[in-house]
Amino acid sequence: MTPDILAVKVGGSLFSRKDKPGDINGTAMSLLAKSLHRLNRIMKVPMVLISGGGAFGHGAIRDHDTANAFSLAGLTDATFKVKTAWAEKLREAGSNAFPLQLAAMCVLRDEIPELESTRLQEMINQDVLPVLSGDVVFDEKGGIHVFSSDRVPEILSSTNTGNLRVVTLTDVDGIVVDGEGGDRILPHIDARSPEDAYAALWKSNEWDATGAMHTKLDAMITCARRGAECFIMRGVPGTDLDFLAAPYQEWPMEVRSTRITVIDPRRRES
Repeated sequence: MTPDILAVKVGGSLFSRKDKPGDINGTAMSLLAKSLHRLNRIMKVPMVLISGGGAFGHGAIRDHDTANAFSLAGLTDATFKVKTAWAEKLREAGSNAFPLQLAAMCVLRDEIPELESTRLQEMINQDVLPVLSGDVVFDEKGGIHVFSSDRVPEILSSTNTGNLRVVTLTDVDGIVVDGEGGDRILPHIDARSPEDAYAALWKSNEWDATGAMHTKLDAMITCARRGAECFIMRGVPGTDLDFLAAPYQEWPMEVRSTRITVIDPRRRES
């Protein structure tokens, strides 16, 4: 599949220690921003960046007042700090990047996120690189909910009518099948029958407030069932990401990932 839009989600573990309050590795973020800018420049289709919350986002969730749901509003402030940092690094690299706040654009209806603003699409059409992240979002009854950055691609998959490619960059090569620290990964998951992938997941660390790999997999399966081509792979600051603009069959052989799609039973999956 040749994508009509590319969403790259950069996990917080690549630029922040989630167990260290307020931590951002500016050097790692700058290196990643340069690679993402180059990718954005060579892409012939629009691109969206989604940032993990890192120490800021996870800390805001862990430390909120559980007796007051609206104390979760601190998550909006925390993730906007991270988005702003990304936008600054991307602009330094040469991209016209701008942070957007999901809380102002999105609502949960029956637990499904829906955009209630055209601003994201308008910015994409204007060759702006939108920077999104997790946030708090309201439901149709006014309730407030944590919305993980891992789920943000679901918004794009529900509004985009073309071929969406979602790439989640994290600190592992994909879905590891032999436990934490293992080396074998699932190369492909059929989104219609992902049982083996869920069975391979292990318990998340106590400082992870949004479900870790389980939430990532949930979101990727949701997107794939809507027609997206999804990947979970390792991201290394400073490495070339240009291959993400190419059809999957043209990717370098050394690139490891878990690819998540719906297999058409009428043809052989390549």
